[in-house]
Amino acid sequence: MTETLTETPVVLTASAARRVAEILKDEAPGAALRVGVDGGGCSGFQYTYDITTKREADDIVLEAEGATVLIDQVSFEYLKGSHIDYVSDLMGSAFKIHNPQATASCGCGTSFAI
Repeated sequence: MTETLTETPVVLTASAARRVAEILKDEAPGAALRVGVDGGGCSGFQYTYDITTKREADDIVLEAEGATVLIDQVSFEYLKGSHIDYVSDLMGSAFKIHNPQATASCGCGTSFAI
C-alpha cells in the first residue's frame, strides 16, 4: 500500500481494496475512488464516494490490490486514523469507515460528528 504525506494514515482494508478494484475495472483508465467528507447528514458530516479520473497534486493516494483511493487534504483532516472497510452482512453490502475521531454517528454509518 502506498501512502503519501500522512502522519496518521488512513488504512484501506483488503476487503475494501478488492471491492474498489472490482468497481474500477470497467471505468476509464486511471480512474480512482475519491473518498471525502462534506458537511451535512444527520450527524453533522457525511462521507462521500465518487469515481474520478482527476487527481490533485496534494491528494492522499492509497493503493492496494489494484485499487486506487484518493482523499483530498481537507477530508483527510477528518479521516486521519480511519480504516476504510467493505462489509457484507444480512443487511447488505457497503463501504464502512471506522473513524476514531467520530464522537457520534448515524445508524447507517454514513454520517458522523466530531
